[in-house]
Amino acid sequence: MNRVLVLIHLAAVIVWVGGMFFAHVCLRPVAAAQLPPPQRLPLLAAILGRFIAVVGWALVLLWGSGLARISQAGAAIPLNWYVMVGIAAVMTSLFALIALRYHSRMLAAVAAQDWPVAGAAMNAIRKLVLTNLALGFVTVAVAVLGL
Repeated sequence: MNRVLVLIHLAAVIVWVGGMFFAHVCLRPVAAAQLPPPQRLPLLAAILGRFIAVVGWALVLLWGSGLARISQAGAAIPLNWYVMVGIAAVMTSLFALIALRYHSRMLAAVAAQDWPVAGAAMNAIRKLVLTNLALGFVTVAVAVLGL
């Protein structure tokens, strides 16, 4: 059972952190270079909506598998697990901020064809994704290297 929990946990991390890496490093810069705002912003808003839905499920699996592993460990919880839980809580909060505040703001602005507001929301999302991406890499390092 422990290996299954680790597999579920790692798969959720790969979906979330890998998706952020792809979106931030590959997708968004190319879209920004090749598409004007009236084409780029609706595309990115739609892609982000799908990503938010997928990451929502990944978070259920991530937190569920992580908490299950912690409950199995009993009193012998390694220090790096506490650090990972703390970082995951911050990352989850930033994800919620993206999903609930900035993505909905971006969707409304795209629907109204208000490209400056949609662009500002996308820029805020970009910064939060970059922060979460860095935190995701730190979490992986803590998981692999320990403390």
